[in-house]
Amino acid sequence: MGYGGSRRSAATQLGRTGDGGVDGVINEDRLGLDRLYVQAKRYAPPNTIGRPDVQGFLGSLVGLGATKGVFVTTSSFSLQATEFVRHLPQRIILIDGDRLADLMIEHDIGVRLNRAIEFKRIDEDFFAEDE
Repeated sequence: MGYGGSRRSAATQLGRTGDGGVDGVINEDRLGLDRLYVQAKRYAPPNTIGRPDVQGFLGSLVGLGATKGVFVTTSSFSLQATEFVRHLPQRIILIDGDRLADLMIEHDIGVRLNRAIEFKRIDEDFFAEDE
């Protein structure tokens, strides 16, 4: 998506027990001067991410001195969670399952081409008369 470094050095996966509520870190520039923190939850569609989960992530960001984060889920966010992030001094972007799928398709991540459709048009030059 245009973040810094090579594909290998642009991001670091943390996401283990005791990760402090952060699953990954993405360098926004090649030098790693600014970082974006990521929390990811793989939930089935009927299970929504509520405000307490987002507040926990916010606490992790504050503890790290971070100002930017992305909370990604395969399900969705509650209205309370969505409203909560609108008024924060820290910037937290919420990405639900639908938006995640759109981003994956847009950036060719975790997808493969199943079928290509070819559109043809008439070549007007083919029918041009020589004068």
